[in-house]
Amino acid sequence: MTRIKFIFPFVLFVCLLAGCDNNLSNKKASSDNPVEGEVAELVFREYEHDFGKITEGEKVAHIFTFENKGPGSLVIKSASTSCGCTVPKYDKSPIPPGKGGSLEVVFDSGGRSGVQTKTISVRSNSETEVVILKISAEVISRK
Repeated sequence: MTRIKFIFPFVLFVCLLAGCDNNLSNKKASSDNPVEGEVAELVFREYEHDFGKITEGEKVAHIFTFENKGPGSLVIKSASTSCGCTVPKYDKSPIPPGKGGSLEVVFDSGGRSGVQTKTISVRSNSETEVVILKISAEVISRK
């Protein structure tokens, strides 16, 4: 009988602890779109940028601007590039409906020549989960 007195509070404590942890997990999972059914919509002003002719070794940058045109908050989860010579920078904070943001792309032309085309895959909680951006340049070799 005394064992039951000690086991019951322990089991009750474990159940309460497990229930608290589950509630935290649910809050994290739903933080992308706090209201059920409200989906973000990521819309860029432009999807391609041509740097034109640049000299080999130059680093050039372009800022792609976007807007959240959906009713839910927009969260950019990642931005990955097709080449290590291209680096994206973006704000990871949620973007409310009707507001905008930017994604900067820096291209390092070192060791490259000729026409270069690179892509940036932007993953978000938008209706369209992956958006592809493209940059291009004609790299002129130094002689």
